[in-house]
Amino acid sequence: MVLTPEIEAQILRYYHAERWRLGTIATQLRLHRDTVARVLAQAGLALMGPVRRASAIDPYLPFIRETLTQFPTLTASRLYAMVQSRGYPGRPDHFRHLIARHRPRRRTEAYLRLRTLRGEQCQIDWGHFGHIEIGRARRPLMGFVAVLSWSRQIFLRFYLDARMENFLRGHVAAFGAWGAVPRVALYDNLRSAVLERQGNAIRFNPTLLALAGHYRFEPRPVAVARGNEKGRVERAIRYIRDAFFAGRSFTDLDDLNAQADAWTCGPASERRCPEDEKLTVKAAFDQEKACLLALPPNAFATDEVKAVSAGKTPYVRFDLNDYSVPHAYVQRALTVLADPRQVRVLDAAEVIATHPRSYDRGQQIEIPAHIDTLVEHKHKASAHRTTDRLVQAIPQSRELLRQAAQRGEPLGRITRTLLDLLDRYGTAELEAAIGDALAREVPHPNAVRLALEGRRQEQGSPPPVGVTLPDHLKRRDVTVRPHPLAGYDQLTQANDDDE
Repeated sequence: MVLTPEIEAQILRYYHAERWRLGTIATQLRLHRDTVARVLAQAGLALMGPVRRASAIDPYLPFIRETLTQFPTLTASRLYAMVQSRGYPGRPDHFRHLIARHRPRRRTEAYLRLRTLRGEQCQIDWGHFGHIEIGRARRPLMGFVAVLSWSRQIFLRFYLDARMENFLRGHVAAFGAWGAVPRVALYDNLRSAVLERQGNAIRFNPTLLALAGHYRFEPRPVAVARGNEKGRVERAIRYIRDAFFAGRSFTDLDDLNAQADAWTCGPASERRCPEDEKLTVKAAFDQEKACLLALPPNAFATDEVKAVSAGKTPYVRFDLNDYSVPHAYVQRALTVLADPRQVRVLDAAEVIATHPRSYDRGQQIEIPAHIDTLVEHKHKASAHRTTDRLVQAIPQSRELLRQAAQRGEPLGRITRTLLDLLDRYGTAELEAAIGDALAREVPHPNAVRLALEGRRQEQGSPPPVGVTLPDHLKRRDVTVRPHPLAGYDQLTQANDDDE
């Protein structure tokens, strides 16, 4: 219902001339009680009503007002306990209702409009835009937003977290997109900018100070609880949510950033500039660019550096995934140097592996040569172990293997065959058979097998029963040669001479 001058006149007449109460006027004219009260208050008329009766809380009001002036946020329940101990007889629910009338209201603060010079300042902040799923990983989608305070030119770049490395990359990308640097960068009191603050004493993040020194700008945090000081970037983030991100589809992070670049150079730069509404943001930025600082000749290094260690397997863990390294670097302290595209693993200053970066979770990113080399090394190690076992049991087998190698015979197959014969016939029989094969100048396992069969037939022994042991037992069990006991006879002889 529209409150016309005629209705206002009726309210005043019924109240002043007819002495109707406020509720009666609201009921008869079908208005809200607050509407009638507002009309009467605007007319400067005191509300007529029943005479106020004395209340049990009246003697305690000076104490209550004094306490609330000193402690404005003190709860009604705590205040009730204080006045009850001083003799207040009322109930807590009615007391809470009364206190709401006397609690001091927070004064509304007015703000001055902040104006900046051209090229003087930019404002920087993060915006959270939900999460995206990459394989088995769920990563936050963070928008790095930088706004030039005079022209309102926006830079927008999305990252998969708000870590310090991406914070630095956002600065470098923003300055590169603008082709220049403002004199002051204004931040909220986020951890990437301010490590500690005690009043006016501020301890900046040393990495941010290194970036500021490289680009020659001044990092400046806003005052505590003064978000209005960086209202330009706050409004820019709200504008990005409504005008760009809402309802937008994209395939991956690169696609989203490409769309963001097109939007900031297109629709976002064609809007009117609040500092001079005769100009667009793009035209204002062209004027402001002449007042900005020049870029240094080289960009600031933003690679992520992390100390890692390789365990018993040839992998290092970085950002939820495992990256392969050459097997010679296992159980060493290494360094990972990563950018958004690739991961490099270093041993001191030497790059030992380079991988494409994965943002998935629990993946093994491998270079095939690393694994193939390890497998080949394991095969060679296995051959060395079998050879060592054979030579330790029967020293003459070294000569047989040497002569077989000169003839081009496969040493691996020969070694495995001789070990099998060792398990079947025993050390003494195989040693004699190998000696017979060398005497006949036939360094081949078939000659050794014929010699073993000939000795068995001469002795009339039954054929040996082959026992196939598991591989791990063959590797574990080593043939032990009995120690000669002649040395103990000398000890006995010495005792006889003493007697």
